[in-house]
Amino acid sequence: MRIVIQSSVLDNIFTSLQPFLDKKDSSQITSHIYFETQNNKLICKATDFEIGLCTFTEQLEIQEQGIATVNGKQALDIIKRLKDGEVELYTNSENETLNIKQSKSSFKLQMFNAQEFPIFPEYESLPKLEIDSSQLINSMKKIFPVIDVNNIKRELNGAALVIKEYSYDFVASDTKRLAVINYNKATGGNVTLIFPKKSITEIQKLFFDNIELYYSEKSVILKSQNYVFFSHLINGTFPGYEKIIPKELKTQITIPKSKIIEGIKLINAITNDVKITFRKNEILFESISQDSSEAKTQIDINIDIEEDIEIGFSSKHILDFLNSIDTAEFVIGLNETNASVVLQSENFKTVIMPIIL
Repeated sequence: MRIVIQSSVLDNIFTSLQPFLDKKDSSQITSHIYFETQNNKLICKATDFEIGLCTFTEQLEIQEQGIATVNGKQALDIIKRLKDGEVELYTNSENETLNIKQSKSSFKLQMFNAQEFPIFPEYESLPKLEIDSSQLINSMKKIFPVIDVNNIKRELNGAALVIKEYSYDFVASDTKRLAVINYNKATGGNVTLIFPKKSITEIQKLFFDNIELYYSEKSVILKSQNYVFFSHLINGTFPGYEKIIPKELKTQITIPKSKIIEGIKLINAITNDVKITFRKNEILFESISQDSSEAKTQIDINIDIEEDIEIGFSSKHILDFLNSIDTAEFVIGLNETNASVVLQSENFKTVIMPIIL
């Protein structure tokens, strides 16, 4: 294999592939980037078996077709130290090393047998989910803060795409709160796909529009013009989230987002836990503190309630929701003191379990 390519193009490719490399064991082929030339196209791949990425570019000159591998971290370190301009990559006749050359600088890196590189899942014969690309990415951003980490229930360490015949939901929960975003659209399917948190992190970095999504029982594949991404799914049953959402709410209040953020951040000067009291003509914010420190503030707002309702919150749970919505106002649904509350903006809901006062 022999190619000539701009260093900036290689830099972008190698950088995008870094999260998919096995960085713990450089003796494994999964620590390497795989190269393959196909006609006028360069294909590069990286995988740690759990997730993988394939990139495509035609911004190069192919002088000799072939395949190769190279340690992904070493290759990126080299490219970042080279000057802007053309770089030559070529293998030797025995295909034991990959050579990187620019002007008077040259590097020789060990290769593994490229034919032993892990095979990526095929997607052509898999079911395709007709889902709007912007909705997919927007949903992932909204529910991402609610995905748990290191939960003994593996399903909660990811987010569930629940596909129904006439709608689909994106759902995440860390047991203290539940985030759900719903789209009413015929899908013709009936399946739940649980994406690992790491996969959702990388999808948000890579994809923006014109995404095709394919799925099987074990994996999901996303395809765009420049990338093919795959991820193994979390095997398990996502908890029955619909049972957690209150069926009825005694009080629903529309509140300016900015006022709630302002009130909470003032209390955060003392503590991250806040008691919010909803009264007929005001909302009172007070600190919940283990010592004698105290903070209070209030906003004037007309609320149609007969009795005060007091709820204790982790301010992070409220701010995560408010920082992810696009509307200037949101609706808070209440039942009674110390009961769960529902925050809603358009088709996005978060149910928060209270701190018992």
